[in-house]
Amino acid sequence: MNTRLTNRRPSGYWPVSLCLSAWLGIAMMGLKGVNPHIDQSATDSNWPQYGGRPDQSKYVRLDQITKQNVGQLKVAWHYPTADKVEYLFNPIIVDGVMYVLAKNNSLVALDAATGKELWIHANLNGITWRGINYWESKDRKDRRLLFCLNNTLQAIDAQTGKSILSFGTNGSISLREGLGRDPSTIGRIQSTTPGCIFDNLILLGSSPGENLFSAPGHLRAYNVVTGQLAWVFHTIPHPGEFGYDTWPKDAYKYVGGANTWGEITLDEKRGIAYFPVGSPTYDYYGADRIGSNLFGNCLLALDARTGKRLWHFQTVHHDLWDYDLTAAPQLLTVRHKDRSGGTKLIDAVAIATKQGFLFAFDRVTGKPLWPIQERPVPASNMPEEQAWPTQPFPTVLPPFNRQNVTVNDINPYMTTEERESWKTRIAAAKTGLFTPISDQYEVIAMPGAVGGANYGNTAANPQQGIMYVAAQEYPSVYRLAKTELGQAALSADQVTRAMTVYKTNCQSCHGANRAGVVGPSLLDIGTRLNFDNFKGVVAVGKGQMPGFQHIDEQTLSALYRFLGGTIESANRRPQGAPVGSVAMPDGPVVASGGAPDVPSGFAAMRSANALRAYPEGVARPANKYSSGYGLEYSNLLSPPWSFIVAYDLNTGTIKWKKIIGQDIRVLKQGGKATGTPIGSQRKGMIVTSNGLLFATSKGGKIYAFDAETGQTLWTDELPKETQGLLSMYEAKGRQYLVVSSTASFTVESVAKDDTSIRANGLPSGYVVYALPENDHKLIEHGLL
Repeated sequence: MNTRLTNRRPSGYWPVSLCLSAWLGIAMMGLKGVNPHIDQSATDSNWPQYGGRPDQSKYVRLDQITKQNVGQLKVAWHYPTADKVEYLFNPIIVDGVMYVLAKNNSLVALDAATGKELWIHANLNGITWRGINYWESKDRKDRRLLFCLNNTLQAIDAQTGKSILSFGTNGSISLREGLGRDPSTIGRIQSTTPGCIFDNLILLGSSPGENLFSAPGHLRAYNVVTGQLAWVFHTIPHPGEFGYDTWPKDAYKYVGGANTWGEITLDEKRGIAYFPVGSPTYDYYGADRIGSNLFGNCLLALDARTGKRLWHFQTVHHDLWDYDLTAAPQLLTVRHKDRSGGTKLIDAVAIATKQGFLFAFDRVTGKPLWPIQERPVPASNMPEEQAWPTQPFPTVLPPFNRQNVTVNDINPYMTTEERESWKTRIAAAKTGLFTPISDQYEVIAMPGAVGGANYGNTAANPQQGIMYVAAQEYPSVYRLAKTELGQAALSADQVTRAMTVYKTNCQSCHGANRAGVVGPSLLDIGTRLNFDNFKGVVAVGKGQMPGFQHIDEQTLSALYRFLGGTIESANRRPQGAPVGSVAMPDGPVVASGGAPDVPSGFAAMRSANALRAYPEGVARPANKYSSGYGLEYSNLLSPPWSFIVAYDLNTGTIKWKKIIGQDIRVLKQGGKATGTPIGSQRKGMIVTSNGLLFATSKGGKIYAFDAETGQTLWTDELPKETQGLLSMYEAKGRQYLVVSSTASFTVESVAKDDTSIRANGLPSGYVVYALPENDHKLIEHGLL
């Protein structure tokens, strides 16, 4: 069939599709109106996985900390990381033991009540940044920590800290294998989030990067004991699979992405896994992937035991804006009116998107709770490109972000000259949601590539049907440019060459002054990475940074010196981030480096044979076009820039909205309650059963709000910026709240003269809060 005819509706076009026979089997496991996640007799003394529990609600049934006493929270203990690494890690806690990353990417087991070190597995450089998984056998004799390291899956004994060599092959499984591509062409594949555990399986997504010819985003499950592959789901369908006709012929051979790098949610009782799937690559120009592109940008419900598709909903057809789904789908029980006028309970799943929409469905059938309309959107004027003619819009649930930019949205705190410049620029640009990017004019996308909701940005009270979304107002300014495959447009002069590469590939995230925008500062890169490590990071990427394998070594050397590296720093072990180092930290070290025979460090991940051309026999566009992420203009819009929105999914309305964070530059001009223009995504929230909502914001602030009203009940200043999720647990009868506080401050979030006096001078590390010792004992005995 001719999949280039975009007005034709292929079998995968319909946004919701249900595999009926699979649904009937799953539906028999749980009845509507019965919330399988709330056991009223249970408490949540542990935080055993990233996000707390498989349902990713961040909902905790602990009640020692209340609305009345939350203002008394104090730092109970603090664990310094003893390095300069910025950890995005979500601590996990099981049976009084806390597991964290510290000491140059070592995995450290701590006494959760005191912070005392129990064991250290050193030098796990290349481990998944945001968290790990915990699993135990039914008799509790076998307890494992599972994680990804340098594109392998590994397991450590949770009690001893030593690698389990019976897992996989000599303790590891290569994640580059089994993707239908030559493993030597895959620079990176492991996800930035750790996946999740279901029964004896670990379910994994991936982060293959966003370049042309990146690896496909297969969803996979492995046995936690043996490491054997249990199932795989092709998000870019192969011949004969559902959705294959939503792509050009043989697209699975060269298209990449359509991966889950965000948070996987599990309905444990029903055995349903909900995967938020990202964009296919290349993100901003899709002439080689004409069609609606299932299962890219889908909320995808799979049988967690088999990987069989149950239903899906595509939130963006043929994505051209990097509108990945990343935030955790939330599972809630809601009350809706039935046809007779009565009320029925529906077990729902809801997902927040980068474009500022909230979609809600019956979690078993995939039926929307309220109508979703396919509305016409602008066409593309790019050669060979065919933007999809419609996109889905919720009709009842209001968006939580602005979705357009006009001259009335210009930041009033800009200078007069800047405002006048932007008035002219906006008038000449194209704006509006789902406006395709062009090489003829700028397109201002609102929200942009890191606007809306991202991972860590959703939480819920599952029983009450209330969902919380932490949102960021952040536009992207795009313009496509023609580029040649595998070629960097560089001059001969090294300085000019380095500056050209930086402006083209790095500036939008790290800033024109190299001080950091979305990405970290690069001003002291020579003290943090030696040249080999630097080459590896550039080649394969790190976190949300894609790899740039087309840049030659001579240019990389010039770029390294441009970023402050010296001849001396090029060869030494870098301070704070010793990728590939074998130096041992102080403390009870029991092992180092993970499983044997696994190359360590980013330099070992660089691939010399990366796929750089289309396979023989497939149709290809005449030209390649690319764009940066367009993130240089975080302060373009008027405030507020960051906030939490509480949705009542019983009624489909917004319950309250609370601005979080404060831009210090604007505060000095008299502006208050602005939020911060960058950096409020990818943090976390916790909801408690007694009505508290904890959250963090840019600027190293931690808050407690009344979950019913949004009223601020408590706030404190952390020693450093935070980029990870909060955790809450109970140990020895005392309720604790912990957060990683290890990232550098930026000028828009904290005044320079304020950074040395915060949080009583605590160093970078994990900050643990609790009520004063005497208070928690009185509460435990019912005397307070």
